[in-house]
Amino acid sequence: MTQRPTLPFTLDEQLCFALYSTSLAMTKVYKPLLDKLGLTYPQYLAMLVLWESDDLTVKDIAGRLNLDSATVTPLLKRLEAQGYIERMRGTEDERLVYIRLTRSGTTLKRSAREVPAELFCAAQRTPDFLMRLRDDLTALRGTLHEYLDK
Repeated sequence: MTQRPTLPFTLDEQLCFALYSTSLAMTKVYKPLLDKLGLTYPQYLAMLVLWESDDLTVKDIAGRLNLDSATVTPLLKRLEAQGYIERMRGTEDERLVYIRLTRSGTTLKRSAREVPAELFCAAQRTPDFLMRLRDDLTALRGTLHEYLDK
């Protein structure tokens, strides 16, 4: 570990607040875009996972979203009620629940394709800046997970 610097202690100077308040602003930008699709932000994230790789277990989806299965299960039930996914018990291990896209869930992907472009417009930053920011945040998340796993 490096030497601990003396850091300012006001709210606006805190990294955690910058991340938190930016995340809130981000989800507010997403809300009207996702309302058109009939999805909440967490549902959208789950659908992104399934659009990348269909036929996953609840545990796989939860892991991909950095959430626990108990948090993911209710939102998957709502997606099932909307007709976007189906939940199937494993045949070899009934404790496993597999999630598969329905035809409507697959079709929804086409409607959702414009969401990232809208976000880029709202951010008013270059794609290079935003990709660099994403990469930096991903690296920070990894470092924090390593710290927590000690």
